[in-house]
Amino acid sequence: MPTKGRALWITGAAPLVLGLSGCMGGGGSIPSASTPITPDEAKQGAEYHPQLLAEFGGAMRGPQADYVELVTRNVAVHSGLGGARDSFTVSLLNSPVHNAFAVPGGYVYTTRQLVTLMNNEAELAAVMGHEVGHVAARHSQRRQQAAQRNQGLGLLGAIASSVLLGDSAVGNAASRLFTQGSQLLTLRFSRSQELEADQLGITYLTRAGYDPRAMGTVLSSLAAQNSLDARVQGRNASVPEWASTHPDPASRVQTALTKAQGLGTGAIYRDTFLTRIDGLLYGDDPKQGLIEGSRFIHPDLRLSFTAPQGFYMVNSSRAVSINGQGGQAQMTMAPYSGDLDTYIRQQFRALGGENSTLAPQEIRRTSVNGLTAAYGTARARNGNSQVDIVVFAYEFTRDRAYHFAAIAPAGRAATFNPMFQSMRRISTSEANAVVPKRIDVVTVQRGDTISALARRMAYSDNQEARFRVLNALGSSDELRAGQKMKLVVRAQ
Repeated sequence: MPTKGRALWITGAAPLVLGLSGCMGGGGSIPSASTPITPDEAKQGAEYHPQLLAEFGGAMRGPQADYVELVTRNVAVHSGLGGARDSFTVSLLNSPVHNAFAVPGGYVYTTRQLVTLMNNEAELAAVMGHEVGHVAARHSQRRQQAAQRNQGLGLLGAIASSVLLGDSAVGNAASRLFTQGSQLLTLRFSRSQELEADQLGITYLTRAGYDPRAMGTVLSSLAAQNSLDARVQGRNASVPEWASTHPDPASRVQTALTKAQGLGTGAIYRDTFLTRIDGLLYGDDPKQGLIEGSRFIHPDLRLSFTAPQGFYMVNSSRAVSINGQGGQAQMTMAPYSGDLDTYIRQQFRALGGENSTLAPQEIRRTSVNGLTAAYGTARARNGNSQVDIVVFAYEFTRDRAYHFAAIAPAGRAATFNPMFQSMRRISTSEANAVVPKRIDVVTVQRGDTISALARRMAYSDNQEARFRVLNALGSSDELRAGQKMKLVVRAQ
C-alpha cells in the first residue's frame, strides 16, 4: 500500500510483470548467443529502472541481496548479452508477490517472496536465467512493437479492457491507467516466447554448471503455490497469482523436465542456498501494510479495513487490490487539498481520462467510524451490460485522504458496503502489535515429523499444506534427520 501517489487499476491479483513463464519447444532454433546489449537498450533500461524499483517495493540491500546478485550474474553472463558480470544490474525487490522479470539493458529482478519459495541455488539460477532469456531474445521489444502496430493504447491496455471491463469507456479508463510509465515494459508474452525463455534458461543453467532440472522443479513449486493460494483464498486456480500475464506453470513442469534430460546433473547447492536466505522477510512488509486473513492493517498509516466475505486481497507498493467474483476494488491514495468532493471527482476523471464524461451522479457525505467520508457512484456500459463504479473516500487529516475505487455489475455495488464501513483508524497499541513474518531455516532432528514442524508455522490455517509447498514436499515425502527445512515464523 503506497504512502503517496496515484491509483493504478489492477486486473487480477497482482501487478502485471514480465515474470516467470515460458517453456521449451516454442518453435524455431534457440541461439547459442545473443546480440550484446546495445547503447539504446542500456539507456531504456536505465530510464525504467527507478520506476520499477518504486513499483515493486524498492531494492533490498545486504547479504541476501548480494547473494541473489552473484548467482544471477554467474548465469546471465552465459547469455551473450554482456561480456562481463558487471554488464547486469540485479535487484532483489521488497515485494510480497511471487514475481521475477527483466528489462532491456541487462536489468534483472526477482521479488524476495519468490526467492523464499525456492529450495536451492540452482532454482534461483533457473528463475533468473529464464528472465535473462526474455531479454536475450528481445521479447519485450517484439511485444511492444506488435502492440504499437495493433493497439493505440498498447497490448497491455487491451488486456486490461478485455479481462476486467470489456470494450467500454470504463475499459479504456483502466487501459489508460495500465499503460503508464514502466507498465509499457511489462507486456504479456506469447506462449512461444515463454517456451523459448524456458529453454534459454535451461541452456544457461547447464553452461553455469547447475542441474538443468531446476527449471522444472521451481515451476512445480510455483504451480503448487498457485493451487494452495487459490484454495486458501477461495478462487479459481486456473489463473496464477501473478494474474493475467502468465500461463499456469503446472502446464510447463513436465516439458521443462523433459528438456533437461540428457544434459547431465549439475550442482544444486541446497544447504548453501537455505543458509543464505535464512531470516529473509516473508509476506507483507509492515512498512507497506499487512494482510491478515480478510483484514488489511497498516501500522505506519494507522488504518485498517476488512475485505468483503468471499474476496481476497493482494498488497503492492501502489495499492491494495480486492478481488472476487462479485467485482474488484482498490484502496489507495491521491493528492488531497482538503475537499472530499473535489477529490472524488478527480478520481472519476482519472478513471475516465481527460475526454471522458465519467462522473458520479451525486456525492454524498457521511461518517465512518469517526472519519469524515464521502462517496459517489457512476453507471457505465460494459460491452452489452452495465457496471457501477464507486469511489469512497476518507479524510484522515486536512492534507491526507484515502479512497476505494470499486467496480461491480450494475446494482451489485452494495457487496462492497461492509468494506467501505470497516475503514478505521488504529490505535498506537494496535500498530505496535503488528509483527512481520520471516523465513527460519531449521535442521531436522531425530524424531521430528512434518506435522510437528508445520505446527510452528505462523499461520492459524493450512499449516501442513503451507509447510509442504514451502519445502517442495510431496504427499508421501518424509523428513530425514540433518535436513534443512524452511519455516515461516513471526519475527522476534
